[in-house]
Amino acid sequence: METIIKRVEEALDQIRPFLKADGGDVLLLEITSDFIVKLELVGACKSCSMNVMTLKTGIEESIKRAVPEIKAIQAVNVTITV
Repeated sequence: METIIKRVEEALDQIRPFLKADGGDVLLLEITSDFIVKLELVGACKSCSMNVMTLKTGIEESIKRAVPEIKAIQAVNVTITV
């Protein structure tokens, strides 16, 4: 699991400069035993009206491309409505 955590962090490091440019960031909270990544959006990302898009098209795609074993990405402080 340590290798997967490292690979997820590396994927997040690829997108962090874009988040930080807008005053935000993302924290890796946990990777569950069934390969679900739990994140927290912080700073400006936490309250941004585009945070769902950032999560889905930026963060999620970056992680899944780098770590295909990951099944899902969840942000504990973002509500996705369909």
